[in-house]
Amino acid sequence: MNHSKSCLREPAALQRGASLIMVLLILVVVSLLGVGGAQMALMSERGARNDRDLQVAWQAADAALVDAAFDMLSSTNATRKAVFDGKSSDKFVVGCGNSGISLGLCEKTSATKPAWLTVNFSDTGSSASTTPFGQFTGRTFAAGGVGIQPAQVPRYMIELVPDPVRDLTKPPTWIYRVTAMGFGPRTDIQAVLQMIYRI
Repeated sequence: MNHSKSCLREPAALQRGASLIMVLLILVVVSLLGVGGAQMALMSERGARNDRDLQVAWQAADAALVDAAFDMLSSTNATRKAVFDGKSSDKFVVGCGNSGISLGLCEKTSATKPAWLTVNFSDTGSSASTTPFGQFTGRTFAAGGVGIQPAQVPRYMIELVPDPVRDLTKPPTWIYRVTAMGFGPRTDIQAVLQMIYRI
């Protein structure tokens, strides 16, 4: 009988420790799945945050375009408003103006590069050659405060462009290319929008 009892115990003795190995393997697989899920959630959160920040910048740039239209059509400064008659170019500065009525009014500096490619929209100093939101319209824009706001006020410039459909037998007429830059919650998040405006 002893012999038969020992035969019955041998398979159990062979399985000793196998369940521990199986549990450890299952634990490793579950851990890997958990880490992978956490990484996917973090990537998704970063993507959503980047999209939100870019939307803030786009909306700020769009607000600057609207402010530029108000500047050209109904500026509170009559002298500034008179600049945009489609016929005169005397207040537009080669490169870009950085003071007074000529602030942000630009003429091309070369035949190949438009003025908006040479301007630093991030510059907010006294020699900046772009117009901050509300400079000539008196409108306000919340920026740099608490919460999800643009890091700084959006800026724009207005570039003088010869009207391509003008009558060549008459004095030159002009259209205006408005370029606006908006900022996200950080100044390195930027969006640029343009519009062509004909008076």
